Amino acid sequence: MDLIKAVESAHLKENTENFSIGDTVKVFFKIIEGTTERVQVFEGVCIAKNNTGVRKTFTIRKLSYGVGVERVFPFHSPRIQKIELVRPGRIRRAKLYYLRDRIGKAAKVKELIKRKS
Repeated sequence: MDLIKAVESAHLKENTENFSIGDTVKVFFKIIEGTTERVQVFEGVCIAKNNTGVRKTFTIRKLSYGVGVERVFPFHSPRIQKIELVRPGRIRRAKLYYLRDRIGKAAKVKELIKRKS
């Protein structure tokens, strides 16, 4: 097991935990089409985080032309350039799978407003 952890530790990225579940984020990732590369942005609500180590993933959900689209991204993928926090969300659950059944305003996550002391 220690050999597996040693190999995996070489592929881990630094500073990937800058958002939590319920936050609206933009994920900038590279798409390779033939010989050309471009960066595509996927913006939506983070509804889940899974696993640990190199296999750690997160799921982003967005509405595209009225259709719900979910995409699972690996945290430590070399194709992800950056993850940008758009707005923090205020939630009380670890997984937001219930958003799949909601439409309109009911599918929104309230914004987290931090108080200044």
